[in-house]
Amino acid sequence: MKADLHLHTTASDGRLTPEEVVMMAVDRGIEIIAITDHDTVGGVDRALVQAQKCPQITLIPGVEINTDLKSGELHVLGYFIDHKNESFISALEEIRESRIARARSMIDKLSRLGIDLEWDRVQELAKGESICRPHIAQAMLEKGYVGTEKEAFDNYIGRNGPAYVEREKVQPADAVRLIRNARGLPVLAHPADIVDLDEILVELIAAGLVGIEAYYGQYDKKTVDEIISIAHRYNLIITGGTDYHHFCDGREVPMGSVNIPLDQIQKLFGAAGKTFKSANSKA
Repeated sequence: MKADLHLHTTASDGRLTPEEVVMMAVDRGIEIIAITDHDTVGGVDRALVQAQKCPQITLIPGVEINTDLKSGELHVLGYFIDHKNESFISALEEIRESRIARARSMIDKLSRLGIDLEWDRVQELAKGESICRPHIAQAMLEKGYVGTEKEAFDNYIGRNGPAYVEREKVQPADAVRLIRNARGLPVLAHPADIVDLDEILVELIAAGLVGIEAYYGQYDKKTVDEIISIAHRYNLIITGGTDYHHFCDGREVPMGSVNIPLDQIQKLFGAAGKTFKSANSKA
């Protein structure tokens, strides 16, 4: 059985529409997927409508909330979200507003470095509800200021770059509680580079964290095994996904190329009060 629980669409910084993501998953024989756009559930309804036409696939409504630590970022995935929850939608809208202010500030900094980008074009590239740094990188690539989007991050808009701007900070525990309040299951995303992980996990578990992402597209077996050990120590559900955006520049692995054990998927469904029945059947 194939599953991919970390996928992005044009609602945030993915390059495929929600419908296209569903159809790619179907074509690749993936049975369970989760749409987890950054700070928005704007692509979930469209993906659900498409998934209803494809009885061989089960779609989990999700989200990925970006939060900040002193040493970098921490992302929290939410699964089985009530994506119609008005207070949840409102909270995400506030987070996205901070993204807009951040993007404008980055464009101002780039202008002072001799890199002139049009705000309207960045918005066009965003297409969806969340304006993210890859949209700025796309605009830089289009105008020939960089040779690749990776170069834009490495030299300009990455955390240590001259045009980097901090977002309005969202605390990790607040993101966990936000997901729980929307009847979702919070899971710590790609945790390998988080400093003081054990200390942070204690705080997040107290706030309601239920899982940790170990089977991640960019991790080798040693890293996966280390995170699995941590998951067992804290009795966390182990999830996984490719973090697929369809960047097509060698930055990511193919959709569905991680192997998540069935028993962990069943635990995730069980924690949501659902049962995954069998391959090629709806849960």
